[in-house]
Amino acid sequence: MQFLLIYIREAHPVDGWWLGGGLTGLLIKWMSPKTAVNVYDPTTIEERRSIASNCHTALQYGIQTYVDEMDDSVNKAYAAHPTRLYLVGLDGKVVYAGGIGPYGFKPADLDKAIENYLQSLPVV
Repeated sequence: MQFLLIYIREAHPVDGWWLGGGLTGLLIKWMSPKTAVNVYDPTTIEERRSIASNCHTALQYGIQTYVDEMDDSVNKAYAAHPTRLYLVGLDGKVVYAGGIGPYGFKPADLDKAIENYLQSLPVV
């Protein structure tokens, strides 16, 4: 099993739908102190890679992080914004497509899908 994280774009950049100000920003920093709330929407691939790297370092989730290109091709192909979980089978087909986050982001459902998929594979 290989896990990948693909950084697509900022969900709440300062120059977009920002949640970092006022009481909301204070709550976010209190509940999730590693969350960056002062990030602008990147305009170059270098900026996007830098933000993804900072996120990878701060969250320490231990999964290889890849970065979507500036044309957002992965985001568009997988309807991934703001966050989403997928399971892709050995044949390259989507086996599980989780709901759109944050409310549809359910790792336990992905866990069940992985278990079911592994059980469906032929024993070698």
